[in-house]
Amino acid sequence: MLTARGVLENLFGPPAVRTFAVRLWDGSVELPDNGQQPSFTLVLRRPGALRRMLLPPTELALGEAFLHDDFDVEGDAEAATALAGEISSRLRSPVVLARLLARLRTLPPDYPPQGDGGDVPRHPTGRLHSRDRDAAAVRSHYDVGNDFYALWLDERMVYSCAYFTTGTESIDAAQEAKLDHICRKLRLTPGETLLDIGCGWGSLVLHAAENYGVQALGITLSEPQAKLARRRIGEAGLEDRCRVEVCDYRDLPRGIAFDKVASVGMFEHVGRTRLPAYFSGSYRLTKPGGFFMNHGIVLLSPVSAPRRALGRALAPRTSFLQRHVFPDGELVTPGEALRYAEDAGFEARDLESLREHYALTLRHWVRRLEDRHEEAARLAGERTYRIWRLYMAACARAFATGRIGVTQTLFCRTGEDGLCPLPPTREDLYRVTVRPATNGGTR
Repeated sequence: MLTARGVLENLFGPPAVRTFAVRLWDGSVELPDNGQQPSFTLVLRRPGALRRMLLPPTELALGEAFLHDDFDVEGDAEAATALAGEISSRLRSPVVLARLLARLRTLPPDYPPQGDGGDVPRHPTGRLHSRDRDAAAVRSHYDVGNDFYALWLDERMVYSCAYFTTGTESIDAAQEAKLDHICRKLRLTPGETLLDIGCGWGSLVLHAAENYGVQALGITLSEPQAKLARRRIGEAGLEDRCRVEVCDYRDLPRGIAFDKVASVGMFEHVGRTRLPAYFSGSYRLTKPGGFFMNHGIVLLSPVSAPRRALGRALAPRTSFLQRHVFPDGELVTPGEALRYAEDAGFEARDLESLREHYALTLRHWVRRLEDRHEEAARLAGERTYRIWRLYMAACARAFATGRIGVTQTLFCRTGEDGLCPLPPTREDLYRVTVRPATNGGTR
């Protein structure tokens, strides 16, 4: 007990100065002395919890200790993820690190019993970003189950950043606003063709076909996603204008091109080395005079090439997100993305940061997931519930603090005459208008 308390003081200072409470395995509680309610309680389940959390001192060890229920968080999970940064900052001191490691090794290992549900997932194998490996990586994340995602996503099941006008909207309203914002930016008009790369459960193609009268194709690498999307298309009576296929964008036939192309929440999984081919493929799929919308998460702090190479090599062994959430995912800066897109032939016409919107979106998702904890654990298992709660809370903090961002960039594939068929200003994006009537449209 004394050793564990000493480790906590090494890392976070004495109880009185902390902003959070700690409850130990014997039920005793350490409270801050600032007169305010702690934002969360760190619950240590067993005497060896801190050893399993911090040996080795990596993000992965900390995350997997949470998955094994060595510790838990009661209260604000987003605030609790700040502890990882505090720990990392303290451990930069060799003296503190040596003292901490010596104390940790005196704690009992407390190895979990076999079959506790904390097994390590199988990392995708094969050539990095080959078609087979990319499909396996996508399935590892999205094939958790449609019912699991339906518990905490909005009614349209949009699994990307929402768009908040005031910040007080419901997640349903904010996601509908995002779909409409994309359609308006693409300047969709009846009869045009739209391709959605990485379409998820079909929300964008459904919205665009129903409200803008386009002929829409969505592609995904997840069969469960496609199955639900097709059912929703049938229920909406839009089979004549909307379809979803299981397909890699690289496998779409040569010669096929669309008036408008969207990629929402997909390019961050492509990998830096494959981005030139990704943007070249998107250019090929966009008709001359057409628009391509790239919406994705970006890195806001440039990383040197040596550090990037080291991080890529260590990621499967040290990164919680790489091991348990998004295998093979890799972020680039907005400038890098623009360079690759322009090298492919696109002209960038509009770039909008939605960083604060994604922090709000993730907070909605975390609260909704926590509210449905029992159902989520029954559908997908306690381990999956914990993975999604931890990763979404950590991402909310990363967006809120400016470590990562999300950008919507509108590109034009100009025609041979160099003209880009955009209005001279953005006024049309924000003007309140009545959409033109479309066959079967609802408004």
